[in-house]
Amino acid sequence: MVAKIDWQRTVLLAHGKPADAFDLLARKVTSGDTGNVEAQAARRYWPLLMGDDFRRDRDAADANAMLNYGYTVMRSLCARAVVAAGLHPSIGIHHANRGNAFALADDLVEPFRPLVDSLTVRLLDKGVVSVDPAAKRAYAGLIAFDLPGSAGTTTVAVAANRVAQSLALAFTLGRSDLLELPPPPPTAALADLGRLVS
Repeated sequence: MVAKIDWQRTVLLAHGKPADAFDLLARKVTSGDTGNVEAQAARRYWPLLMGDDFRRDRDAADANAMLNYGYTVMRSLCARAVVAAGLHPSIGIHHANRGNAFALADDLVEPFRPLVDSLTVRLLDKGVVSVDPAAKRAYAGLIAFDLPGSAGTTTVAVAANRVAQSLALAFTLGRSDLLELPPPPPTAALADLGRLVS
């Protein structure tokens, strides 16, 4: 949850939005998010990023459908990374729904969701308002988007594989400190998402 909130903060800053509360929210996250900080962050994040009238609704069209599509691309990437790391995708950590065959992929995709959000705003700014071929190309391009990190610049796909592999190692050795979540990129790197919009 901390990683996702840090990414949300970075996305807001990259789009010129105020993000002061997100540092405090990230520090308030506890194991299992018993304080429901993720939901508190979401209630602040969406209106700041998408406007006061925006409501996140998985069944709605337009921007919501675009977000759904982008999240599906990232979820598929994380599911492949989970399987490649030798983990079972249906055994999640925070997402523990028995009917969810990709619960662990849903856990791993969380830090990457704000990347989809940022690209969606860029698409909307360019006049793309539905899941058309231009949007599909842009979301597919996220997989190869460069992310600066502690080990140098890498693609989102490689970053997802590193997260899954570090999780497998953490499980194997019983050491949660081995989990390597992707740090948020500099705001300037997120500005480069515009090149994915054709």
